[in-house]
Amino acid sequence: MRKIHILLLSLLVSVSVSVSATQFWVPKSKRANKILVLPLKTQSKLPFTHNVTLTVSLAVGTPPQNVTMVLDTGSELSWLQCNTTQRDRPAFDPTRSVSYTPVACSSPTCTTQTQDFSIPASCDARNLCHAVLSYADASSSEGNLAFDNFTIAGSKFPGTIFGCMDSGSTTNPEEDSKTTGLMGMNRGSLSFISQMGFKKFSYCISASDLSGILLFGDSNYTWLLPLNYTPLIQISTPLPYFNRVAYTVQLEGIKVSENLLQLPKSIFEPDHTGAGQTMVDSGTQFTFLLSPAYTALRNEFINQTGGILRVLEDPDFVFQGAFDLCFRVPLNSTGLPELPAVSLVFRGAQITLSGARLLYRVPGEIRGSDAVHCLTFGNSELLGMEAYIIGHHHQQNVWMEFDLEKSRIGVAQVQCDLAGQRFGIRH
Repeated sequence: MRKIHILLLSLLVSVSVSVSATQFWVPKSKRANKILVLPLKTQSKLPFTHNVTLTVSLAVGTPPQNVTMVLDTGSELSWLQCNTTQRDRPAFDPTRSVSYTPVACSSPTCTTQTQDFSIPASCDARNLCHAVLSYADASSSEGNLAFDNFTIAGSKFPGTIFGCMDSGSTTNPEEDSKTTGLMGMNRGSLSFISQMGFKKFSYCISASDLSGILLFGDSNYTWLLPLNYTPLIQISTPLPYFNRVAYTVQLEGIKVSENLLQLPKSIFEPDHTGAGQTMVDSGTQFTFLLSPAYTALRNEFINQTGGILRVLEDPDFVFQGAFDLCFRVPLNSTGLPELPAVSLVFRGAQITLSGARLLYRVPGEIRGSDAVHCLTFGNSELLGMEAYIIGHHHQQNVWMEFDLEKSRIGVAQVQCDLAGQRFGIRH
């Protein structure tokens, strides 16, 4: 019988997840047969795209210090806030860990494994490997690379490489103060999943209570619906705007109800510079489309909802700079009217969105006796992004499996709260 280690994911409140006192070191050669199951938590992060970030709890160092990290499939390097002088944010204290070892800038880890960083690693005054990370919401983090022991679900992973950050900038200090750092999960050599040595990982986000589960290892369970797989897109020639370590898939079309939008296939394919790839990103809440696809979806959605939704006629209101299709919904209404489903059609798989996943109520926006609800698809070019991004809001109640060995992503529509109960997770 395979042993399952369980960690819980739930809404981010003042709840800590204790780490088992018994720790097991797991050799990479045996991790293919091991399963780790963790609970996901959600945290509201307002800047940029009104992100709700997914967080996991684990421990780092010797003796272990409990930390909370944002799960981000769009980033490579995991990092922790190490500036212990900032009292308004939890931090990892490297001086309290006897297993903490900084990375020298002359080591292969610094000179070779950081090649996919958008800003090259450098040497600081102490000849330590220095990294600067920047994100699309204009936040940044800066510090040194280091090794230490990560303990997750009672299993210890020694010598894990991460960033120990002592400075940076944030667009929302109040929300960022609730987490210790970020868990990078893309395909880069320094990502958390690459270092752990697992061939697969999966997550499932509940639409009802915004909890979920994160699973490292094989998810071949009989109660799961058959997964439909879409291959990951890879290119051999480096292109300036193509992220080679992202989870890039081929979007082939978009349907509103059963009407396939009439768009040329070239709209969904990266151009000669690499711009226009489609990335699956757990670190972004909503989905972003390039202008031609977004405009076609916008027009068709208005056409099909003309008799049931009232468009907000306010050219000066663009939610978070990218969502310009919004509606007025009476405050006294019991719920949203029945909306046409929107399907994202990938090569070999499809994700269908309906109901509340299509419209987001904007907090604090009232027009007369109406609330403002915006379509949860944004125009990526309004934010200066030349890419399609599939956010985790549109992955709710979808089992998402990332198969690194076979270079593919599997999806299946499931009730994620029930999936969590299958693993004995109670939030």
